[in-house]
Amino acid sequence: MKIVVCVKHVAVLGDEIRFTTDERDVDEDYYDRTLNEWDACAAEEALRIRERLGGEGEVLVVTVGGPSADVALQRCLAMGADRAVRISFDQTVHDPIAIGHALSEAIVPEQPDLVLVGVQSSDSVQGSTGTALAQFLDLPRVAVVKKVEYDHATRRATCHRELEGGLVDVVEVDTPAVLAIQTGINEPRYPTFRAIKDAERKEISLVSAAGGAVSGYHVRRMFVPPKPEGAEMLDGGPADVARRIAEIVKERLA
Repeated sequence: MKIVVCVKHVAVLGDEIRFTTDERDVDEDYYDRTLNEWDACAAEEALRIRERLGGEGEVLVVTVGGPSADVALQRCLAMGADRAVRISFDQTVHDPIAIGHALSEAIVPEQPDLVLVGVQSSDSVQGSTGTALAQFLDLPRVAVVKKVEYDHATRRATCHRELEGGLVDVVEVDTPAVLAIQTGINEPRYPTFRAIKDAERKEISLVSAAGGAVSGYHVRRMFVPPKPEGAEMLDGGPADVARRIAEIVKERLA
């Protein structure tokens, strides 16, 4: 059995921020980085699935980014993951489709039984990478998973999905499949100091994204928005409101 977990080293903003000279990003001196909370739960769930199956199998963690992302991989290795792969990538590209494609290139040769991702990342909050990845892998996807029961003998996973209003949707899916893990499914373990030091000495495999890194969108400018004078109430029917919203967007981008 093999489980691949996709993780991200996310930016955590402090109380003060300053933008780069081109105003397209936040100056690195004004934020810290850490393992994404949702991805930590995904890594923990992969380890627990393996433990429930008798401890056999491999857990592989994969990320996209520069050398600084090794810290997130080392955290997962300290938790108990077996191997780590970092995909070298243009760090100015944040498009989930481009990132999903790069992840798929590294995952396909591994032929995993399960692929776990976090529902979303705390910095981008798009929740789209898992969907894009499942499409590129041509695998079924189950979103917002809060409980997993995996039967390796039958190659099926029973997933409990969190819905609005406290409802739970129970889905049975054939594997391999991509599961988007929700926070609260578990409490990620804290590695021991010895495990952390051992993880720092483990080799992290570096691969390149063969398809390149072409972003589907571009950041034109980042800025602190001025304090608004108040809300503008839009009257009329749906078509009138939509038309006015489009006009406002065009005015702001002009």
